[in-house]
Amino acid sequence: AEGGTAAEGEVKIEVLHLPEVCSPKSKKGDLLNAHYDGFLASDGSKFYCSRTQNEGHPKWFVLGVGQVIKGLDIAMMNMCPGEKRKVIIPPSLAYGQQGYAQGKIPPNATLIFEIELYAVNKGPRSVEAFNQIDKDNDKKLSALEISQYLKEEFARDGKKRHPSVHDEILADIFKKNDHDGDGFISAKEYNVYQHDEL
Repeated sequence: AEGGTAAEGEVKIEVLHLPEVCSPKSKKGDLLNAHYDGFLASDGSKFYCSRTQNEGHPKWFVLGVGQVIKGLDIAMMNMCPGEKRKVIIPPSLAYGQQGYAQGKIPPNATLIFEIELYAVNKGPRSVEAFNQIDKDNDKKLSALEISQYLKEEFARDGKKRHPSVHDEILADIFKKNDHDGDGFISAKEYNVYQHDEL
């Protein structure tokens, strides 16, 4: 394609740096910790930089579940800690015809991200994780259990986070997963992402 634009519906990935020991490789459902900068392909202007947000902490997110744009979910598969990638994401896998005014992204914008991955953790979507979170083994996760789990996860990387971050993530988890609104996330609700969305 001319001028390095991605073909419609395809993410172009260029590996900038690959560590000698490249494992574990990220897969759907893993919890990733990464820094990324976003640029508009049209003029190269930077619209996002994770280093200037959130006191410069890398972002945590679960891969492949739509916490980030589809193109990033695709672009960060099979990536290992220490790896750096440059990816080109077509509008269809980014913000499409709508664009994203708040993020200064115009309609039909092809995006370029430079990503540096720091950590790949067993994501909160695995059966092991569910059982680990479900302390009382009643096969459903309460806000308290998830809250406890988040505390432990956050303690592991030793970064100081504002308590509000914790509450936001907790609220977000329930909003996305507690489909019947009973205040618990059942094993079935928890595993909503087992089936790849088409």
